[in-house]
Amino acid sequence: MTLETILLAVGPKDSGRVEQLAEAAIEVAEPADATVVLAHVFTEAEYDEVLEELHIGRDSEEATPDEVADRHATIRELVGAMNAMDVDHEIRGVVGERAESITDLATSIGADRVIIGGRQRRPSGKAVFGSTAQEVLLTAPCPVTFVRAEA
Repeated sequence: MTLETILLAVGPKDSGRVEQLAEAAIEVAEPADATVVLAHVFTEAEYDEVLEELHIGRDSEEATPDEVADRHATIRELVGAMNAMDVDHEIRGVVGERAESITDLATSIGADRVIIGGRQRRPSGKAVFGSTAQEVLLTAPCPVTFVRAEA
């Protein structure tokens, strides 16, 4: 299987594991000369909150999800890591339910691999993975790499 496009999807809880996520993406993308699509997935409420913090109206040209994602600290850190290793990348922003948005984006860009972060849960929680990670693992159109948060 040839790897051409890798989707690295992040959200607000991924700021503490940027280095791990970047390493996972670079490890796969660099030898394959693949492009990494850095996607920040916002819920509607998170997106509105970020627009308010940035003093941007919803109908402004600056309010596109791609533009907002480009300004996000997690994405900027990932861009720095990609640039340092000379890995081709694009930035995407998506607004909606997390798992569905990740799966839809993976399908629309023709991703050959999806990389997501998460944390291990107690048995009383969601089996092994969080609900977003679990749903992406079960519904993605391609293989998924799960990067577990360090304890």
